[in-house]
Amino acid sequence: MSHGPITIRAATGDDAVEIAAIYAPFVLSGTVSFENEAPDAAAMRDRVEASDGYYPWLVATSGDAVLAYAYATRFRDRPAYRYVVETSIYVGGATHGQGVGRLLYEALVDTLRAQGFTQAIGVITLPNDASITLHEAVGFRRAGVYREVGYKQGRWIDVGFWQCELNDSTIPPIEPKPFSKTGVRRD
Repeated sequence: MSHGPITIRAATGDDAVEIAAIYAPFVLSGTVSFENEAPDAAAMRDRVEASDGYYPWLVATSGDAVLAYAYATRFRDRPAYRYVVETSIYVGGATHGQGVGRLLYEALVDTLRAQGFTQAIGVITLPNDASITLHEAVGFRRAGVYREVGYKQGRWIDVGFWQCELNDSTIPPIEPKPFSKTGVRRD
């Protein structure tokens, strides 16, 4: 697929239809996602809008088309983990292998750094060489593997954890700032 210039911007609820369409194949025909039913546009809108102002959702677009999306979520619920995020990225099928994912993931990592988070954790179902390559290309390093923790499509699946240091872990820690304070374009 050939596309025009790529723009990276903050996702909005209006992107939910295209985000849901990108995500559905990962849910329905593979083990990349452990969800069993693909969320519809309303559910995706809720996810984008539920970020508490701290957890960015970004999209890569060409013209009016959303090609890929990436986001960060809370790593764990307890207050001690508030400096760390879990990240995810999904690239539309026709866009795979064209560098869009890397541009988008680099933008997400840069945004998280600007916010002041200390670590990003990427969770990858295994095997998934393309995702591992992408994560490592933007600075993630393998941190460990949980063996046979997900069951989908009639088999047990391993889950790998990749970790990216975003900022120094200072004492006392610096509180992350809201996503809205990073200057990422919001349409």
